[in-house]
Amino acid sequence: MFPNSILGHPPFTPNHQQHNFFALSPTLYSHQQLIDAQFNFQNADLSRALSLQQLTYGNISPIQTSTSPLFRGRKRLSDEKNLPLDGKRQRFHSPHQEPTIVNHIVPLSGERRYSMPPLFHTHYVPDIVRCVLPFRETPILEPREITLPEAKDKLSQQILELFEACQQQVSDLKKKELCRTQLQREIQLLFPQSRLFLVGSSLNGFGTRSSDGDLCLVVKEEPVNQKTEARHILTLVHKHFCTRLSGYIERPQLIRAKVPIVKFRDKVSCVEFDLNVNNIVGIRNTFLLRTYAYLENRVRPLVLVIKKWASHHEINDASRGTLSSYSLVLMVLHYLQTLPEPILPSIQKIYPESFSPAIQLHLIHQVPCNVPPYLSKNESSLGDLLLGFLKYYATEFDWNSQMISVREAKAIPRPDGIEWRTKYICVEEPFDGTNTARAVHEKQKFDMIKDEFLKSWHRLKNKRDLNSILPLRAILLKR
Repeated sequence: MFPNSILGHPPFTPNHQQHNFFALSPTLYSHQQLIDAQFNFQNADLSRALSLQQLTYGNISPIQTSTSPLFRGRKRLSDEKNLPLDGKRQRFHSPHQEPTIVNHIVPLSGERRYSMPPLFHTHYVPDIVRCVLPFRETPILEPREITLPEAKDKLSQQILELFEACQQQVSDLKKKELCRTQLQREIQLLFPQSRLFLVGSSLNGFGTRSSDGDLCLVVKEEPVNQKTEARHILTLVHKHFCTRLSGYIERPQLIRAKVPIVKFRDKVSCVEFDLNVNNIVGIRNTFLLRTYAYLENRVRPLVLVIKKWASHHEINDASRGTLSSYSLVLMVLHYLQTLPEPILPSIQKIYPESFSPAIQLHLIHQVPCNVPPYLSKNESSLGDLLLGFLKYYATEFDWNSQMISVREAKAIPRPDGIEWRTKYICVEEPFDGTNTARAVHEKQKFDMIKDEFLKSWHRLKNKRDLNSILPLRAILLKR
């Protein structure tokens, strides 16, 4: 069972106190005067809120502001002065129930708000022109109940046992969701109109017990410039994590990549998280993959064993020039779509309205419920499908001229742009059409990936034992 908040629905909407400062005579003030006045006024209000009021997290005990020095990365900076905040921070899990106190941010007139928090006022202020729509409470969503396939051979039985041992448990998801809920409340002190989504493998049906958590902070409906605005927003979030949340967030790091993220570890759940800004396509593809995951009962076990196999053979790390987990999942779905008797269709073709990029985010979680199970005439076992997957990419797929397309449910010609010609593997992102495998840009890494497919196919074909390509005992001990 998935609570509403897992799907990005906040348990509350901030009730901002209304101030009349800017309503007095906004035309009498210059733009800079208004900003300076807002800055001073909000800082005074924020100081009162931090010094006189406790912050609470839903049904959790009050969290008081910390006296800890600034915490960055692995080490405390001893030469930093203590923040002028009193009290001792309590842990998350406490039975007390207190109302949530939210910092009262001064609203600007009309629909125009600055998302810049007063605590970190600078000359650059991201302007939220169109706020994110408030999410409505919706009925609790549950994953579709599907019976696991029957295993009639040793290899299929091994795949099923690995899946049942390593798949993400409800308790794992609840830990991530608790952290998401608490962080959303904290971040809404900085960006009151924002929403924090749990995305990726944690929610798309393909998570394992060791899966990290991926979070998407949505601050507005329009695209965000990742080099400037997203980086600036994450700088503020990182500072907030370091100064206010060091009691339960460990090693927060701002990674200034092409798509910047904040990496951190939740001390309570021991889960590692990556947080990005406005990667809306990541929210949409989470629910697309979730629909595929529960469309047919062989999909999830097959994806899990292939992810474990790829990780063991070190070809599942985009940061090291190999395949991301997302690309691997799309490769599995593509293979199942292109069998002589397909196991999966293209649900974007069959249900175009349900997967339209125009669907508003507060409705997107309903999509998996609208697609019925797919009944395939293909009765191949899990073992046969794993063998077929390895063989397809080792000997049949034309890497030089074809692109993997789950949207089209077939291999399509590579685009002719230079950004495609310089990549060795092309996997189409189902919504924005980009290449999810663009990290594979070195021939050495590409050859290593192809070699693993070929060697594993030969070994598995000869032995019909999963241990021949994956050390099951070690994998189960690590789970």
